[in-house]
Amino acid sequence: MPEVSTSEAPAAESTPAPRFTLRQRIVLRIIIAAGYWFIRLIGPTLRVCISREEGAQQTVAQRPLVLNFWHAGIISATYLFRNAGIRVMSSNSYDGEYMGRIIHKFGFVAVKGSSSRNAVRALLGLRRALQEGWAVAFSIDGPRGPRYQVKPGPVALARSSGVPMATFHIAVESAWVLNTWDRLIIPKPFSRVLMRFGKLIPVPADATDEDIEHYQQGLQDSLDRNREFAEANITKVGSPEFPYTSPI
Repeated sequence: MPEVSTSEAPAAESTPAPRFTLRQRIVLRIIIAAGYWFIRLIGPTLRVCISREEGAQQTVAQRPLVLNFWHAGIISATYLFRNAGIRVMSSNSYDGEYMGRIIHKFGFVAVKGSSSRNAVRALLGLRRALQEGWAVAFSIDGPRGPRYQVKPGPVALARSSGVPMATFHIAVESAWVLNTWDRLIIPKPFSRVLMRFGKLIPVPADATDEDIEHYQQGLQDSLDRNREFAEANITKVGSPEFPYTSPI
């Protein structure tokens, strides 16, 4: 599959890296190298099909958008959305550090913060990225769950920025599923993949707090609906109904 290209190379955030012990730094280097090369080698073997609801985004590089997906699909998403300059929220934790460094190698830009710490600073950074014309992405039930439950950050960001929310789910036919809180999905080589995009969800600037709850439920429904669709149709990938395609 060809690379997604952008006219501007994303710059790394200037937030200084947290300090770790020597052992942690060594393990960090090993994890980053192993994670990068695994995704780099497995990604091109995946047999991808893209399906869209009416009114959904048309390319993985479309911007600006507030992208939302479940944390379990982060490995597949890292490859399929590579080199699009997407801004993502990344925590200062050890886990957040190695994941942030891996995805940076695939063209993502980390904005420091999480749903529990430095959230306001991170959301301001993401809003600035949207104003500059970039897309931002949320692994919406991360970093620690509850699994498959949305958080309010993307809705508030869509309201304040005027940029619509987008949703997608990536179903993988053959994968290793880790025994983690998110049941992390690690695609096996040559697996069939179905990426399903939901229709865009605009949030008006004058939306009330009561409206926000409505849009948050709409975001939940979209993610649930497209996960159900992708998982129900993954075995049809490669058929005339769901032909293989490039994620451009």
